[in-house]
Amino acid sequence: MVKVEVTQLSKSYGAREVLSEISFHVERGEWFCILGPNGSGKSTLLHTISGVERPTAGEVHLDDRPVQRIQRKALAKSLAVLHQDALPPLGFTVREVIEMGRYPFQNWLGREPGEDDEQMVERILDWLKLRPMEGRTVDALSGGERQRVALGKAMAQEPKLLLLDEPTTFLDIGYQVDMMDRIRKWQQECGLTVISVLHDLNLAAQYCDRLMLLQSGSIVGIGKPEDVMEAGLLERVYGTRPYVMAHPDNGAPQILLGRGDV
Repeated sequence: MVKVEVTQLSKSYGAREVLSEISFHVERGEWFCILGPNGSGKSTLLHTISGVERPTAGEVHLDDRPVQRIQRKALAKSLAVLHQDALPPLGFTVREVIEMGRYPFQNWLGREPGEDDEQMVERILDWLKLRPMEGRTVDALSGGERQRVALGKAMAQEPKLLLLDEPTTFLDIGYQVDMMDRIRKWQQECGLTVISVLHDLNLAAQYCDRLMLLQSGSIVGIGKPEDVMEAGLLERVYGTRPYVMAHPDNGAPQILLGRGDV
C-alpha cells in the first residue's frame, strides 16, 4: 500500500495554466477518484502523480518520497498505470503481454530472481478468464478483451499503487462493470491504493471511497460520494442540472440528467 501526498501542485504549458495549487492526499488502501469536465486537468494531474509529467510548482510524494526522485525501474515495481485505450493491436500473444509486466523485476540479463513468476502469470490468466485466449495475439481481441489483458499486465507488476486513466471509456456496460468489479476485488484482497480518472460519475460513486471534482485546474469539491454528488455543485461545474438519487441496492448517489433548454 502507498500513501500519496500532493502539495501545492501547479502545471503550466507556456502561458496556459492547467493545474493551480492542487493539494490533497490519498490514504493507503483507498480508492480515490478524480472527476471533472473535459479540459479540467484530470489526466494531467494523473500523469504528474505517475512521474511522467514534471510539475511547474509543488510536489508529489509516494510514502514520503518525491516521485521525481524515484528511479523509473524502481517506480515500476510499486506503481502501474492502466490507460483508456487498452493495448495497441500488436502481434504479441496474451501470455506474452502479461509476462511483460514482470520486466521491472528482471536483472540485466533478462532473468528473473524467483521461481514464482510463472505461477503468477498462470494465476492471472485464470483469474481474468484469459486462459482460452492465452495464445491469441492482441490484435485479434475485442477492445474489452484487450483491456482485460492490460489489467493482467498491470497485475503482474504487483503494484502497491494503481493509476486508472479512464479505463472504461470505450467499453460497453457489461465490460465496464466487469472491469470495475475485478479492480475492486484486487484492491480489497491486496490492500491496493487506487487513483482513477473517470468521466462516469455513477461508476465513480459506486466504486470509489472518495471523489475529487476539478474545474479549470482547481479543486471545487472533495469528499465522500454523497458530499460531492450534490446537484447544485454538479450544475455549476458541468452546466446542467442533474437529479441525484440513491441507488436501490447500496444507497450510493446516482444521477439522472434532465432535458436541456436547446
